[in-house]
Amino acid sequence: MRKLLYAAFIAVCLTLVVAACSDKKPAEQQSPLTDSIVDTTATDTMEELIEEQPIPKAADELFDDFIFNFAGNRKQQLARILFPLTVKTGETVKKIQRKEWAIDHFFMTQGYYTLIFDNRKQLNLPKDTSVSHVVLEKINLTDGEVKQYNFDRMEGKWMLTSLNNVTMDVHGDASFLRFYQRFATDSLFQAESLNETVSFSGPNPDDDFEELVGDITPEQWPAFSPGELPSGMIYNIIYGKPMGNSHQKIFMLRGISNGQEMEMTFKRVGDHWKLFKLVE
Repeated sequence: MRKLLYAAFIAVCLTLVVAACSDKKPAEQQSPLTDSIVDTTATDTMEELIEEQPIPKAADELFDDFIFNFAGNRKQQLARILFPLTVKTGETVKKIQRKEWAIDHFFMTQGYYTLIFDNRKQLNLPKDTSVSHVVLEKINLTDGEVKQYNFDRMEGKWMLTSLNNVTMDVHGDASFLRFYQRFATDSLFQAESLNETVSFSGPNPDDDFEELVGDITPEQWPAFSPGELPSGMIYNIIYGKPMGNSHQKIFMLRGISNGQEMEMTFKRVGDHWKLFKLVE
């Protein structure tokens, strides 16, 4: 995988701006002098234009469609939170009022998001319209803290219904998350965490236009390594009820605007996680 550098959030914003302006008459042709002047009002009005766009009805069919609208629209975000919002931290429970809520863009500003599945069957859940409960997790690998945003579809509309703050130690995927943090930041540990052979499918390191399919050995890993991986803050979306304590994890990295995707399959062998498959 090549380093993911996207401008997805801006792309989403521009899409909304274009949609908002599509009903207007074409502007008069400008002179070359006018064309050369930078329009400084665009940035100032972009957020305001976004907030004017309601969440489409179709977005409530699938959580993935809804969350992109929810994350980019302050006005609609406030409308889709069940206030006063219950926030649980350990045994402490408090309520957040509407005026206390700060807009959260989640993963939109970084242009990609991560997913952790237990098996390949779960890869179909994002497109399952029967899913009515989703947990979006903001996982701080550095501090070992996880913020869980609980969403439920109520009367046909996705709503944020509660928040849970937990430590990574009590998380159902604690073993894998601790492993992944080191895998993403320690190149020596990464090389030690490979299966004897790793199934690979992706571009040829020497020719981006050629696709390679086969097995790679630890000695070949430096040429096929995905390079920089998210290591500080990652996100995960749990569709429905998680399995927990699975001996397999499929870690996915998805671009928001360009359709690029990377998939790594890990399996626990004894007390150690190993990389078995890489798809770029």
